[in-house]
Amino acid sequence: MIVDLSVPLSEETPLYPDDPPVSIKPWAFIDRDGYYMNVLKFGEHTGTHVDAPAHFIPGGKTVDEMPLESFIGEGIVLDLREGEGLVSLEELPEGGFMGRIVLLLTGGRELSPEAALFIAAEGVKAVGTDAMSIGDDAVHRILLSEEIPIFENLTNLDVLLGREFTFIAFPLRIEGGSGSPVRAVAVVRE
Repeated sequence: MIVDLSVPLSEETPLYPDDPPVSIKPWAFIDRDGYYMNVLKFGEHTGTHVDAPAHFIPGGKTVDEMPLESFIGEGIVLDLREGEGLVSLEELPEGGFMGRIVLLLTGGRELSPEAALFIAAEGVKAVGTDAMSIGDDAVHRILLSEEIPIFENLTNLDVLLGREFTFIAFPLRIEGGSGSPVRAVAVVRE
């Protein structure tokens, strides 16, 4: 089974404050031009997307410089919806993160810097969240300075609770990109 973890990309897609608006406009029509095509305009961090180190780290790797292995791996979902405020260190289980892609089902909550430090120290391959942002600038810097990709605006994470799956979310190969929209999916083992 494949679970789609991406939000739809349209002119109604919710945006982070001050991000550029989404514009999807027809360019060519089958009856007029013999083919159909749209023109897309939006920021790199629109919809379900990945943050590359360059997003917050001066001289950090851009999305096209990151190894493709960074965007695929064994995943685990942590259900953190019960708490309030920032996700604290005390809410995270100990161990079991090494080399895995840790996805946070938060109901929109963001990580505290202490929780981000713990996740980075555990040797995760990547981290993702259903929230629009993983956390404040400090949280981004903690994770991205360790070259841990951050996936934001994921959906359907509740379907993966307690299941074994492979997470896949390849970015566009944007030269010099600080991030990229992704089509995130989970391939669930039955």
